Amino acid sequence: MKRIVIFLCLMTGLFANAQTTDSVQLNFREYLGYVKKYHPIAKQAEMVMSVGQANLMKARGGFDPKISVDYSTKEFKGTEYYDLLNSTFKVPTWYGIELKGEFEQYSGEYLNAERNVPDDGLYSAGVALSLGRGSWMNERMATVKKAKFFREQSKADRDLLVNQILFDASLAYFNWLQAYRNSLLFNDFLLNAKVRLKGVNRSAQAGEIAAIDTVEAKISVQNRALELEQANVALRNARLELSNYLWMGENIPMELQQEVVPDTSLDTEIDQALEILGKPLDSFVLENHPKLKSLGYKIDGLVVDKRLKTNKLLPRIDVEYKFITDEPEYLNSFETQNYKAGLNFELPLFLRKERGDLKLAKLKLKDAQFELDNAEVQIQNKITAIYNELDSFENQNILIDDIVASYEVLLAAEERKFSFGESSLFLINSRETKLIDAVLKQNQVENKYFTAKAKLFNSLAVNPENL
Repeated sequence: MKRIVIFLCLMTGLFANAQTTDSVQLNFREYLGYVKKYHPIAKQAEMVMSVGQANLMKARGGFDPKISVDYSTKEFKGTEYYDLLNSTFKVPTWYGIELKGEFEQYSGEYLNAERNVPDDGLYSAGVALSLGRGSWMNERMATVKKAKFFREQSKADRDLLVNQILFDASLAYFNWLQAYRNSLLFNDFLLNAKVRLKGVNRSAQAGEIAAIDTVEAKISVQNRALELEQANVALRNARLELSNYLWMGENIPMELQQEVVPDTSLDTEIDQALEILGKPLDSFVLENHPKLKSLGYKIDGLVVDKRLKTNKLLPRIDVEYKFITDEPEYLNSFETQNYKAGLNFELPLFLRKERGDLKLAKLKLKDAQFELDNAEVQIQNKITAIYNELDSFENQNILIDDIVASYEVLLAAEERKFSFGESSLFLINSRETKLIDAVLKQNQVENKYFTAKAKLFNSLAVNPENL
């Protein structure tokens, strides 16, 4: 598909107010809203629901009434050998009972004696039912029940797919935010280094300091320029990664422009957008988790399959009874002495196929139950671990903020001492490097904190309703 580049800043309602005159802000909540609405995988997730509904419709088709007509004739050398017409109307119902109506009309010179019927044909009406195999569970019943469970399973699977794409999109946004903060950081310190270089050059020309100090100041500018270039590359790549999740309308991909900036005050916005605000650990009900629901419906379907296989151990006993008449317009013409009846009995001597199918069904059911038990423990432990991470990151953010503030004080003091001739560029550069490392670490800790919140969202498998 040809990639279409669209300036996101022109889109109505997608952005918050501009932070500066030449940049606009891409709001996190609205960004996720567009991902959920337009991303192809999110649309695929909605198709899962349609598949489940289509399967249920297909399964219910096993109980649709059926009309069948069987007609054949033969004529040879002016002689009508036979002219046979047999039409049937069947209405399948639950528990292996089938309502049947039939019309037979036969004529010709060469007919079997059993096909001698009145000239106007013979009508019959009655039932066919299974007394053994298929009595309390048959293929039609099992198919409908499993389709209903599959439809509910599709809802849970839809929630899991939507949650995963929103989780991946959130991580891309957080990486973009971190790269943006790093780029601003190196841009600010490059400007500081250039200002310092100008001041050192003037001092050297005035003979106040040694000329060699200008070389060190120039090296500092070059280092900051190099770091800024590397940060800008990381920012461009992060912007491209974010563009993977931006789509509009009928599968139109978009590319994020450099004028667009992330929301830098994101802490509470994340909780509201991901709908994890005010959710303590003890508020989570494990049974409501979509993955466990999906596995539960899978088990329900396997239980139905096991019951079907168990029922097939019974002998096949199919009986049929129909009243017959040549005057169907009169209900009293259906008399008990006029009937057609049949019995079909079948029982494999060893039942090896049926016993093997039942054993496989039981093993599949047990395997699915093991999977459910394991998933319950994994989800519970993962959620608990993420809550522990969040508590730790809140403390880490406080510590790293204090560290950055302390380094800023040290750098400011060193610059003041340098203005009095009591320090050197080497010490200033050293203090500045320590401050840069601290701010980079601050950005990294913030990113990990936001990522932990997204992991909680992913572990809870939330499908946000308000995006």
